[in-house]
Amino acid sequence: DKLSLQVKIGKRIKELRESKNISQVDLAYACDFEKSNMSRIEAGKTCPNIYTLYKIAQHLEINLSELVSSQLKNDLDENKKAVQYYTAFYLL
Repeated sequence: DKLSLQVKIGKRIKELRESKNISQVDLAYACDFEKSNMSRIEAGKTCPNIYTLYKIAQHLEINLSELVSSQLKNDLDENKKAVQYYTAFYLL
């Protein structure tokens, strides 16, 4: 669902930011918004729009798809496993 996805994307942003030794303040400044906004995004308390995600990805020096695709892929993999499990269960 939407809330789960925004939490996962927030965690991904934080993970990438920390791996590049960028402070939350520095990333927020580079993206031209307040630290409190970055904090809310990383905590999954707000859903950033596509332009905001693009700016974050740009300053993390990654493609936008790298920022969100792993989260979407994980969700798809989890859904696929659930479908396989329930399909096998009902075929027994």
